[in-house]
Amino acid sequence: MTRIFTTLAWFAVLFMAATLVMGLLMGDLRHDPSPETISWARVHRLCGVAAALAVVFVNSIVVTYFIGTSRWCKEVVETYRLDPTLAGRSTALKRRAFPWAVISMLTVVGVISLGGAADPATGRPGTEDWVIIHFIGALLGLTFVIWASVVEWTYIHANHQVINDILAEVKRIRSDMGLEV
Repeated sequence: MTRIFTTLAWFAVLFMAATLVMGLLMGDLRHDPSPETISWARVHRLCGVAAALAVVFVNSIVVTYFIGTSRWCKEVVETYRLDPTLAGRSTALKRRAFPWAVISMLTVVGVISLGGAADPATGRPGTEDWVIIHFIGALLGLTFVIWASVVEWTYIHANHQVINDILAEVKRIRSDMGLEV
């Protein structure tokens, strides 16, 4: 899972960064509503939604991973009568990772909301006041998603070690009992 997560997290972060750069380079939509600028604005909006979906997807995988593995750890510990702290370690890691995943998802929703508030295509007056706020929100959101991904990766890596510890104990028990390993 560590390699899969790393690849998917990098993809989501790079997608967010590319969308940010695209927003900076698209031009001034208010003072130059040329067809090219309007087209770039449309692409920026669509890429923003796609980048947000990528972040939500990656963090949903993290949540699903921890739900599944903590349940697996609990069942194996109960079945083989192992030290319950092994399952407890996995559960604790799940509980630590969950808020980071949820806040990452909410962060991209916030960035998109700020983008919607800054979009002159809505026809509402005063949208230009939200452009800088959207830009700062996008920078902070990207930074947070990067940081959260690093934190989640460390929890995934630690959980992988818990799984390896459980598998080693199961292997030892099955070997001692003369069962197939």
